[in-house]
Amino acid sequence: MRTNKVIRMKYNTQEKKLVLPEYGRNIQRMVDYCVTIQNRAERKRCANTIINIMGNMFPHLRDVNDFKHILWDHLAIMSDFKLDIDYPYEIVRKENLYTRPPRIPYNNSRIRYRHYGKTLERMIKRATEYPQGPEKDQLVKLLATQMKKSFLTWNKESVDDRKIFKDLDELSEGKIVLSEGVHKLTESREILARNNNNNKRNNYSRKGNR
Repeated sequence: MRTNKVIRMKYNTQEKKLVLPEYGRNIQRMVDYCVTIQNRAERKRCANTIINIMGNMFPHLRDVNDFKHILWDHLAIMSDFKLDIDYPYEIVRKENLYTRPPRIPYNNSRIRYRHYGKTLERMIKRATEYPQGPEKDQLVKLLATQMKKSFLTWNKESVDDRKIFKDLDELSEGKIVLSEGVHKLTESREILARNNNNNKRNNYSRKGNR
């Protein structure tokens, strides 16, 4: 007499949630089995085998620093830290697993002129500390020219040197004073023409790389 057996399929939704789903359920089952092995030496051999399989799943990561260490950490995590073996590395502690990293302190210092940027402001401050001489004169000229370029990137019309020198005076707290009669920067139209040419070259290069 034939009897029809009903095979009940178990869906993933009925299984317990995977701690590290990237390794799949079969690896998780191996880890669960490894935890139950009574013999310590056999348990360690089983753990080594699982580590090798885990490593073969991600061969492109073999050159990553501490790749093996990461695998052993993952093995401990998947065992819920119940796998009692002599680990070849100091593994992550369970209590540290879900702790948040410390907050990164952000620099909230105010930027006086956003079109110049904070880096340029710092460079101007550094220039005020230079001793008088040709090196400082050259640095100040380079900074003033960069200020004019930055200004024209923000305002693509024109700017006279008097405005740049005024802003430089303010940003240096009166320690760097330039005058139109003595100092001359690159003409606005020349800077704008260079910017336009650079933009055209960049656009052409991007189109050629598509």
